[in-house]
Amino acid sequence: MRTLKIVLIITLVAASVGFILSDTTASEINGVTNRTVSKDSEPRMTSVKLNEIGIMTASWYGPKFHGRLTANGERYDQMGFTAAHKSLPFGTVLQITNLRNGKSVLIRINDRGPFIEGRDLDLSKGTALALGMIEKGIIKVKAEEIILSSDKDPVNTLN
Repeated sequence: MRTLKIVLIITLVAASVGFILSDTTASEINGVTNRTVSKDSEPRMTSVKLNEIGIMTASWYGPKFHGRLTANGERYDQMGFTAAHKSLPFGTVLQITNLRNGKSVLIRINDRGPFIEGRDLDLSKGTALALGMIEKGIIKVKAEEIILSSDKDPVNTLN
C-alpha cells in the first residue's frame, strides 16, 4: 500500500496535476488494490509547489544496507529513489538536482543520516545512478521540497 502511495505522489508531481476521486470503491487482491471510479466523480485540481530548501552536500549508500530496515521501518531498496536526512520528516518528497550536470530526480525521505560531518543527504544507489554521481561519490545538489496543495490530501483520499 505504501508503494502505491509513493507511485501516486510521484505521478502527481511529475504531471504537476493531480486528481482527487470523490466516489471510489476499492478491493484488494494479493496485495494489489483495484479501484473503481464512478462516472459521476468530479476531479479536483491539486497544485504542486516547490519550496527551495537550498544547496546540500549529498553522498550515496547502497549494497551494504540493501534489505535492512530503514529508520521509518521499511526495507531499504538500494535501487529505489529514497534518501536519508537527519531531520526532514519521513515521507517528505524532494526534487534533487545535481549542480554539475543538471540531472534531477524526485526522492522520498525514509531514513536518518548521514552521520559523517559535512554531509546533508545520503541518497540511494538508484538515485545516485540517475544523478550521474556514482563515481564522484559526493556532490552538491539543489534540494526543493515538493508540496501538494489541495482541499484534500490526494494520497490519503484514495484509501
